[in-house]
Amino acid sequence: MKIRDILAEGKPTLSFEVFPPKTEDKFDSVEAAAREIAALKPAFMSVTYGAGGGTSSYTADIASAVKAQGVTPLAHLTCVSSTREKVHGVLRELKDRGIENVLALRGDIPADGRVEKDYRYASELIGEIKAAGDFCIGAACYPEGHVESVNKTADIQHLKEKVEAGCDFVTTQMFFDNNILYNYLYRIREQGITVPVVAGIMPVTNAAQIKRICSMSGTYLPSRFKAIVDRFGDNPAAMKQAGIAYATEQIIDLIANHVNGIHVYSMNKPDVAEQIKRSLSEIVG
Repeated sequence: MKIRDILAEGKPTLSFEVFPPKTEDKFDSVEAAAREIAALKPAFMSVTYGAGGGTSSYTADIASAVKAQGVTPLAHLTCVSSTREKVHGVLRELKDRGIENVLALRGDIPADGRVEKDYRYASELIGEIKAAGDFCIGAACYPEGHVESVNKTADIQHLKEKVEAGCDFVTTQMFFDNNILYNYLYRIREQGITVPVVAGIMPVTNAAQIKRICSMSGTYLPSRFKAIVDRFGDNPAAMKQAGIAYATEQIIDLIANHVNGIHVYSMNKPDVAEQIKRSLSEIVG
């Protein structure tokens, strides 16, 4: 099923993200985790492409395992480290496996700075996917602005280019203050961007995640969230419980304010996904 059709139903939806293993010996455990999360019957599940495309060979395999569980898969595809030939090879493989949803991303610049020259922006990748076949195409958006954008206005213009190139919906980078998303939605709607926006939520289950999040994206941390980390960061069990509760409260507030699409960055943790799903059992069908 195409994700644009799922979102068009206008009902609250809960989806989860998993990422492929970095090495072959971890594949079975990651696949098992993906199957456990799929057993929760989310609206769909996304499968990442790996930093610099390093684990890209496993994306289609995990997406196929999700599909075999009766859950709609969304395969990530990045282009900054890919040639045009590589991209079209991946699209052919996805098509052969019956995977019809693709999240088109530029991708992070590898640590060694080596990139291919066929693509510069995600909008270029989106245009090629659109021309390559009947895919439903998602893209990323950044309520706080992409770290490489000169300002938020320029960032919204880049989003508009993605939509004009053919993306059907967008998923946000993680955020911890819902007001940031509400303000962002107002600004993009004002610019005529009307595609569905799926809110990306990260349940922070350990203090180390915060350091990674801040170093990578500079995400704003509200005082209420900082208090949780300060109080429980040294107690892993308490931090996990508090982090899941905070994310759940975010989701409830979002749905109450008619942000129906919720995508949880579940970090291959079935127990985290299960606790969130259970807490929302009467809110998300």
